[in-house]
Amino acid sequence: MNHYQILIIGGGNAGLSVASQLLLKNKNLQIGIVEPSEKHYYQPAWTLVGAGAFDIAKTEKKEADYIPQNTTWIKEAVATFSPEKNTVTCTNGTEITYDYLVVCPGIQLDWKKIDGLTETLGKNEVSSNYSFNTAPYTWELIKNFKGGTAVFTNPATPIKCGGAPHKIMYLACDYWRKKGILDQCDVHYVSGAGVIFGVPEYAETLKKKVAQYNIKVHFGANVTAIDGKSKTIFFESKEQPKDLETKFSTLQASCYGITENQAEASISKVSLNFDICHTVPPQSAPDFIKKSPLADANNPLGYVEIDKHTMQHSRFKNIFALGDCTNAPCSKTGAAIRKQAPVVVENLLQLIANHPVTASYDGYSACPIPTQYGKLMLAEFDYSNKPKMTFPFDQAKPRWTMWILKTKILPWLYWNKILKGTA
Repeated sequence: MNHYQILIIGGGNAGLSVASQLLLKNKNLQIGIVEPSEKHYYQPAWTLVGAGAFDIAKTEKKEADYIPQNTTWIKEAVATFSPEKNTVTCTNGTEITYDYLVVCPGIQLDWKKIDGLTETLGKNEVSSNYSFNTAPYTWELIKNFKGGTAVFTNPATPIKCGGAPHKIMYLACDYWRKKGILDQCDVHYVSGAGVIFGVPEYAETLKKKVAQYNIKVHFGANVTAIDGKSKTIFFESKEQPKDLETKFSTLQASCYGITENQAEASISKVSLNFDICHTVPPQSAPDFIKKSPLADANNPLGYVEIDKHTMQHSRFKNIFALGDCTNAPCSKTGAAIRKQAPVVVENLLQLIANHPVTASYDGYSACPIPTQYGKLMLAEFDYSNKPKMTFPFDQAKPRWTMWILKTKILPWLYWNKILKGTA
């Protein structure tokens, strides 16, 4: 079968959630899911893996076990889109046609955009929690560290789970504090963003943690290369205007880094020697989206062009997109997907019924940020860059209950409810 009423590109959180929710609304829909991977990963736990607080094996499952019944799994990768013909072509040459298309293949990790990173990743004391293969190595580095210079990086591009680059830093510092060696650790946060976090209420909490752990921050710093053998990181540092934090203390700043003022700032090339380094690669839309008609021509990273509220493509009305691949100016998190998926489902069903699309996504996202072992701050916010707290207490204060939510409840919900469309 090469034609589907609804074709979903991507079998991750977004794709499976949308497929499951659609079938709960109408079990007679003909749905195809294009996904080449045999494995499915619960990536939000990889920070905990890197901190020695979660078993990496529990983050990996068989994709086949989570493909919804009454859908067709097409185990191929997409090569091109022809939206004017309602056609997708796979890398093996197979053409698939559709009535409606949902695009959600996730985000691309551009490891090679940092010179030397792929050659040294997973050895030479260089690790990353953004890889299933190296997240456990992060923990080896942290627990065996005896003092010296520890560097944690954050790219200038939007990334999935924008808090992850500094989550592991706080946990590492807390571990070293408990070991009694924090005063022997020279900790650096090299970040392409302009602030520690884009929502001021939550940022205040993190600023205090940065000061408590005596972390040296380098904002507006874009990592360009890593030499693992000499244990040196290279980055371009942009001297920032004094009012930068005020101008860019927005959600968009935390998602996209600094833009206009960076262009005016002076650039200097900096090298920094390290004893251990946790690095996060630049990220962008997958290449097959970048070069497609679906991409936003004004976005250099090639994200799918959509209406940020309806999740409908701006030019091709029978196409929707959600998750990390879109140009919606929200944080790229699983929490955002959980709110986007019902909007896509409702609007898609309205479109099929020849009704106006009315469901609207408000930019909600959540970022659970552990500030130490056993305590976590649950940051929730929306497009207006205002806190949108679920619980009846101040979520800007780290709590042990939120640590339990992150480490126990959310992983269970993901595998047992979210992917099945019931949460």
